[in-house]
Amino acid sequence: MDKDKAKGFLAEFKAFALRGNVMDMAVGIVIGTAFTAIVTALVQNIIMPIVGYATGGVDFSQLAFPAGRTAEDGGIAYGMFIQAVVTFIIIAFVVFLIVKMLNKLSGPKKEEPPAGPTEAELLAEIRDLLKEK
Repeated sequence: MDKDKAKGFLAEFKAFALRGNVMDMAVGIVIGTAFTAIVTALVQNIIMPIVGYATGGVDFSQLAFPAGRTAEDGGIAYGMFIQAVVTFIIIAFVVFLIVKMLNKLSGPKKEEPPAGPTEAELLAEIRDLLKEK
């Protein structure tokens, strides 16, 4: 790649990277990552122990097939998968609530202006005008 192409590529990348929506997306990803960590801690340390207590003392983080094996031992740690699913459901629900709230805050949707005449109607009108002449 010659120097001019490299400069053009870098200038194009800089314009892309500094656009507002890219920066908004980056902020969203950082906040989303932090939020995911909070929800994961909530699920692992509060919700799943309560669910485990309600199900007779089951520790979901230790559930594996065959029993007593971990993923490192060649087992299938499906308890961790259950926790991940619960985490996902909570995050998806919160995102749904946020989007719903933002839609409500943005106000009623603007009504689109009435549609103009169709192409067939315009052609019929032109035909009628030509007949009059």
